[in-house]
Amino acid sequence: MEAPAIINRHRRPFLLPVWLSFAGLFALFVAAVVAFFIYRSATTTTVVVLARHAEKDLSSIQDPPLSPEGEQRAQRLAQMFGRGKGVGRIDAIYVSELRRTQQTAAPLAERLGKQAVVIPAADTKGLVTRVMHEHEGGSVLIIGHSNTVPELIHEFGDIDVPPIADDEYDTLYVLSIPSFGHASLLRMEY
Repeated sequence: MEAPAIINRHRRPFLLPVWLSFAGLFALFVAAVVAFFIYRSATTTTVVVLARHAEKDLSSIQDPPLSPEGEQRAQRLAQMFGRGKGVGRIDAIYVSELRRTQQTAAPLAERLGKQAVVIPAADTKGLVTRVMHEHEGGSVLIIGHSNTVPELIHEFGDIDVPPIADDEYDTLYVLSIPSFGHASLLRMEY
């Protein structure tokens, strides 16, 4: 009589199919989370509205207030962007340290119940960094000066605009800055 042949079987671990299932589900979950964040960042656009301060009084003081025409223009700006909710809302208002920018933004800030944030006019890079970090996907109004508005547009979107004339107070720029891609600029008068 012959001895029975030894059967050599390779046994798979009992839990391997279960672990493979969990690993596959985890990989799918991670891929979904990554895809969501990529989609969200790709569809996030920050809107920056830039305007020069309204007409100033032609007095001889160093920091003149707005003229009556400038006060009317500031009221017009408040009417344009004065919605507190929904489409067209402004999330934040930035102005320089000079009185004319603050007075231009005052009616809108009052209407929205927001405080205008004062940033030194010479700190364009700091302002751009702050807006892009604190207001991603939001809408921001910046009241600047004839020399700072073109600089800010260049810093935000790498777009060059012609210099603003001394008597030009009615130009408004709307800069749309997507997370990916190039910024686009709309110029309008108000």
